[in-house]
Amino acid sequence: MANAPKPTTAKKESSSGSNIFASLSIVMCIFVGVLLWKFVMGDPSNFEGGDPENGHPLPGNYFGMVYKGGLVVPVLMGLFLMVIVFSFERFFVISKAPGKGNVDQFVKKIQGFIGAGNIDSAISECDKQEGSVANVIKSGLKKYKEMEVEPKMDTEQKCLAIQKDIEEATALEMPMLEQNLTVIATLVSIGTLMGLLGTVTGMIKAFAALSTAGSPDQAALANGISEALINTATGIATSALAIIMYNLFTSKIDKLTYAIDEAGFSIVQTYASTHK
Repeated sequence: MANAPKPTTAKKESSSGSNIFASLSIVMCIFVGVLLWKFVMGDPSNFEGGDPENGHPLPGNYFGMVYKGGLVVPVLMGLFLMVIVFSFERFFVISKAPGKGNVDQFVKKIQGFIGAGNIDSAISECDKQEGSVANVIKSGLKKYKEMEVEPKMDTEQKCLAIQKDIEEATALEMPMLEQNLTVIATLVSIGTLMGLLGTVTGMIKAFAALSTAGSPDQAALANGISEALINTATGIATSALAIIMYNLFTSKIDKLTYAIDEAGFSIVQTYASTHK
């Protein structure tokens, strides 16, 4: 029967390193968001009288306006930074998965070598291509060669063994590509909810200003509405960017999976047709 490919130490270390990276990135992004909000947005030069707490933002000063969005703003800024950081991280990882050349051309070359019965050349092509796709196909080709000298199994069992080996190799490679995508997917919902929370707190302040006896406090009313709108805008921007990046990366992974499935089908079908 087919033997499951063993995870290498490098892959274990890579997975552990990715988890550490994710944890540190979340903490650092929130920390940077707080620093930006407090010392950049809340710089006294952005406010009338140099008073960030009681002064109004200078006319046309967006930093001051964002600072007045309240304590939810630094959290939203941290979430927005997370989307950017994890998007760059996934971009670099997924961009390496296809290998050095075009995936479609690589798969066609492999199919040509397999059709000609030249398995060694197909394996050499995988070594040249590198990347996750080539690793999975190379695993299937090695199992192909093993089955050619396996005397105790019939053709159907050998085809199943090759197919299982490809599936197991895929199961090892794909999680590396999908890692941290759950973070981006989660940020879609969290960004919207945090923006909604900021909207609610801002409107509470606005209505509190309206409820005062006599004429309403126009400054407090304006601050409340400003907080609501700023948080809404930041939350929507965070969620929108997260949705775009998540869909972009999943479509790339789906394309790579299709290429693996196409090459794997060719390997199994060629073995079946040449060993009837």
